[in-house]
Amino acid sequence: MKFKILTAALLLACSALHAQTVEVKGAWVRATVPGQQGTGAFMRITARDGARLVGVLSPVAGVAEVHEMKMEGDIMRMRAVPVLDLPAGQTVPLQPGGYHVMLMELKQPLPKGSTVPLTLRLQDAKGVESRLELTLPVSAVAPSAAGNDAGPVDEKAGDHGAHKH
Repeated sequence: MKFKILTAALLLACSALHAQTVEVKGAWVRATVPGQQGTGAFMRITARDGARLVGVLSPVAGVAEVHEMKMEGDIMRMRAVPVLDLPAGQTVPLQPGGYHVMLMELKQPLPKGSTVPLTLRLQDAKGVESRLELTLPVSAVAPSAAGNDAGPVDEKAGDHGAHKH
């Protein structure tokens, strides 16, 4: 029994350590109007040791997915991406018109000035999964468009937050 508890504690510690190697900056969610069923979440993710974004969860949405928008000929297409590689030391932007998080089947409007809890599911090179808990501010425009640098949000609001395995 003690061995199982020790093993679980070590796995949790390793998971939290891995999650701490991923930094999120400039995170925000686009505000909605009543009746709107979907919106986007945007951020810059840097994984010091490399990782993969394998999923997204949020209690405000029935469905949360990583999507990619790209031109195919003369048509802009959007599709879900099951895995997004986060190369070691490189910042991967999730932004309008590119990779982003889609929050669909919204359970309520997301007004400007509110916040949205969001969980990033990450996986390291060995396949060990960790979670990074974030709280993102809701805005009508990208924070950098509003005149600030869209830097890291506070501890509860997104830079590292609480980690769970």
